[in-house]
Amino acid sequence: GLWCCPWSRCCGMGDFRPRTVWLGHPEKREQRYPRNVINNQKYNFFTFLPAVLFNQFKYFYNLYFLLLACSQFVNELRLGALYTYWVPLGLVLIVTIMREAVEEIRCYLRDKEVNSQIYSKLSTRGTVKVKSSGIQVGDLIIVEKVLAPLVLSFPGSCFLRTDQLDGETDWKLRLPVACTQRLPTDLLQIRSYVYAEEPNIDIHNFIGTFTREDGDPPVNESLSIENTLWASTVVASGTVVGVVIYTGKELRSVMNTSNPRHKMGLFDLEVNCLTKILFGALVVVSLVMVALQHFAGRWYLQIFRFLLLFSHIVPISLRVNLDMGKMVFSWMIKKDPKIPGTVVRASTIPEQLGRISYLLTDKTGTLTQNEMMFRRLHLGTVAYGMDSMDEVQSHVFSAYTQVSEAGTSRAPAATKVRKTISSRVHEAVKAIALVHNVTPVYESNGVTDQAEAEQHYEDTCRVYQASSPDEVSLVQWTESVGLTLVGRDQSSMQLRTPTGQILNFTILQIFPFTYESKRMGIIVRDESTGEITFYMKGADVVMAGIVQYNDWLEEECGNMAREGLRVLVVSKKSLTEEQYQDFEARYVQAKLSVHDRSLKVATVIESLEMEMELLCLTGVEDQLQTDVRPTLEILRNAGIKVWMLTGDKLETATCTAKNAHLITRNQDIHIFRPVTTRGEAHLELNAFRRKHDCALVISGDSLEVCLKYYEYEFMELACQCPAVVCCRCTPTQKAQIVRLLQERTGKLTCAVGDGGNDVSMIQEADCGVGVEGKEGKQASLAADFSVTQFKHLGRLLMVHGRNSYKRSAALSQFVIHRSLCISTMQAVFSSVFYFASVPLYQGFLIIGYSTIYTMFPVFSLVLDKDVKSEVAMLYPELYKDLLKGRPLSFKTFLIWVLISIYQGSIIMYGALLLFESEFVHIVAISFTSLILTELLMVALTIQTWHWLMIVGELLSLACYVASLVFLHEFIDVYFITTVSFLWKVTVITLVSCLPLYILKYLRRRFSPPNYSKLTS
Repeated sequence: GLWCCPWSRCCGMGDFRPRTVWLGHPEKREQRYPRNVINNQKYNFFTFLPAVLFNQFKYFYNLYFLLLACSQFVNELRLGALYTYWVPLGLVLIVTIMREAVEEIRCYLRDKEVNSQIYSKLSTRGTVKVKSSGIQVGDLIIVEKVLAPLVLSFPGSCFLRTDQLDGETDWKLRLPVACTQRLPTDLLQIRSYVYAEEPNIDIHNFIGTFTREDGDPPVNESLSIENTLWASTVVASGTVVGVVIYTGKELRSVMNTSNPRHKMGLFDLEVNCLTKILFGALVVVSLVMVALQHFAGRWYLQIFRFLLLFSHIVPISLRVNLDMGKMVFSWMIKKDPKIPGTVVRASTIPEQLGRISYLLTDKTGTLTQNEMMFRRLHLGTVAYGMDSMDEVQSHVFSAYTQVSEAGTSRAPAATKVRKTISSRVHEAVKAIALVHNVTPVYESNGVTDQAEAEQHYEDTCRVYQASSPDEVSLVQWTESVGLTLVGRDQSSMQLRTPTGQILNFTILQIFPFTYESKRMGIIVRDESTGEITFYMKGADVVMAGIVQYNDWLEEECGNMAREGLRVLVVSKKSLTEEQYQDFEARYVQAKLSVHDRSLKVATVIESLEMEMELLCLTGVEDQLQTDVRPTLEILRNAGIKVWMLTGDKLETATCTAKNAHLITRNQDIHIFRPVTTRGEAHLELNAFRRKHDCALVISGDSLEVCLKYYEYEFMELACQCPAVVCCRCTPTQKAQIVRLLQERTGKLTCAVGDGGNDVSMIQEADCGVGVEGKEGKQASLAADFSVTQFKHLGRLLMVHGRNSYKRSAALSQFVIHRSLCISTMQAVFSSVFYFASVPLYQGFLIIGYSTIYTMFPVFSLVLDKDVKSEVAMLYPELYKDLLKGRPLSFKTFLIWVLISIYQGSIIMYGALLLFESEFVHIVAISFTSLILTELLMVALTIQTWHWLMIVGELLSLACYVASLVFLHEFIDVYFITTVSFLWKVTVITLVSCLPLYILKYLRRRFSPPNYSKLTS
């Protein structure tokens, strides 16, 4: 079979053209193909610095400081030492550049690892090893159990695992190109080429032809998806040789992933908005000052000087503080012992985790472990669970020991005796062991080699292979109760009984499972007795009309489905030789017809599917990851709506949703009927609108139609649902749903996934969380946060998300308060001294104020927490409050502005009133009061004390006292030691802080916040 593989990152959609690929001759190409490399980096060596700087200065905030710093080079505008403006700005930029550089280097190393994987290539010199980045279109690659480029396979068929590409768990059968199977010579000796379609994003289709020129006559063969292996898929069995068709950014998996976008947190945008308001205030204050001077002299220069003088209204330290805060939050998440192995890859958005409204999760491997377990066998009158499997075993054993005692040639009993329970169990187990598409494969285990193992049916070497894990779990179960599938080829099957006897069955016909028919059937002949039996298994919906009437099927299927089991109904029908011959003749005839072939074939098969004998129901469970139910419960109580987007089948998805309690017991489920036209979609939406509080289940194709014609109406209805399940979604659709949710609701979304097919969704969401699963690390590498298990998500959001958001909000408002205080004092000072544009505090005092004197206590707010983490997990309702964005809103901002103006005026007027003879004393009194006020305000804001906070407060005070010695040019050291200085400072500080303490106490007393009720 051919496979064709795509590998790298899709940048711009170039002009893609169909191609002719000569087998084993990459040099014969007629166009240039991209290199086979994967590149997930945002920048390269040359664009790094310009791009990072652009990303910084495109925000109003940083641009403002850049202009401010530059203005100091103009002599008329200079207000003091250059370093007062340039040092803080340089610090901000260095921190940012270092952070981005570290993330880029990590990304580069990850890509390098992938690009240097080794493959085997067939060449004229025999087999050579080649790096993934050295693979070219036209190369012949030998593919074993590895990620394969899409190629053409030559030896035998093989199974393929595609869960990384489309999220489907069942294995796919891939076939070789027929005319390459019987080659007398080496592949490189023949002259042949593949004509393939241009690269596109459709992972489910492929069109191409294979031509062999040196044949006589030349051979042409059509190629379809069944002859291909896409990149990001894994060969599950066998070895194939294939020719590379696509490389680099033309790969299907790459064309399905979007470029990583630079994520900007909502919190940062809100802070950006507040700084714009502050800037507005700054301009107004400057104009007022100049107006009060009656626009005398060179007033336009005066405006500029005032702008610079009051520039502290917009605090530059805000950015540094918030960025360092983010680093602390990221470090806390990494170090949390209750969620080990969690990695923060995007340290810029931890606050986003505190405001998620929609959680979009993948199913396979995220909610479920993708391991099937046989749970229940139901015979109508009796059911066997996991604890009573030994009874089944003894029934099977007794059935075969009795048979061998009575001699194999039992005459079928003419009388209709009610069957004993033992024989019914035996019939059911035998049917399950026969009706499937599983092949046992023997591998050498070091002790026995492959041939010997196959000959003796060695148990230790046997591996089952099938297209679906459900089927394997059924066959493994029959093995555990004593009936083992030991051999199978195209036309026969061998079972081994508990007594070690081998039963041979000839496969006469097999009717494979399809999504439309929802059932599979097989007709076998027992070699020992010659009996022909038609066995069938399928979904209860279709089987109910096929089996003989009974009163328990529907009820029991419902019960098992509610427990989250996947139910299959197994039935059989005995055929006489004549009946079978008659059927075969009609079947062959139908298969030869040209018109309506599939319809005619289906009609013939349906003539057999009547009045079948119902044998049993089987229940298989796809095991959930640990603690999925409590985690979903927590998220639901926190007001987060959970949507499940999966590539899997509708029935499976619904089952898992019920099992995980994503859809609660008493909720109705509305399964959206498949729609293809506008009219159908309209009717279906109307039907759905009439239902209230009901979960929605919809398939990808129907979703596509609804979004095409009724995007607004559909999203409006879906957003009101308590839970939504979308099945058979392509990776691009998942990302599209995330984008629509963001646009329609304006709320924050979080996407969780673990496979390569979730990468687009994870990158599109405001917060992408990757789960490191069995499916590989693709998702966790592309995500902003990577966790080891789904259950860690609860703590990540409820505890870390909530804390990060509340702390950042407190921190940002405090930094704004700090700078507004000093600006108010400057304004009062200027207005008292005839609106002179003279700075109140010079050089070092200004820098020291926002750094060394108040930095530690203010920054220690990142350690503050209102409730213990256990309480936050116990009452997820606390999280709901944050969704309204109350910790940082215009209301809280205004309160802080008023506090700042009050305190700034009190301190300045106090200092002016109490100032004695010299100007120096004003500076000393006001500055000391200011520092003390700030430290007291931090103490007022803190809710839970931490030892580092106390250290921070004392350290700041000590720093200030110690530095007074060096600041004699600003402050008179002898004056500070006098009693009058001390009492004046104390009075001013008390007047500025005491009223706030009283207000806080009253507020706590009469309208306490929610969390305080839980802490008391």
